[in-house]
Amino acid sequence: MLMAHPTVLKNLVEQYEALRALHAENSGEEARRRLDDVTYTLCVSTGTRDIASALIAARHQMSGAQWADKTPLTG
Repeated sequence: MLMAHPTVLKNLVEQYEALRALHAENSGEEARRRLDDVTYTLCVSTGTRDIASALIAARHQMSGAQWADKTPLTG
């Protein structure tokens, strides 16, 4: 299976968290659509079928990448 680059995963997780907060405050159609898109992309990028599993997999891959390529993820 192809694996997304940790930087891409970090960006997707950050987008998901921001959109989730935005959706909680303002449940507009645009926010919902963007949240759905990022959710789908996270699932595809991690090879999972639900957002809870996708977030766990993304965070696991991001933390492992720090040691695999000796490049710390900073943000």
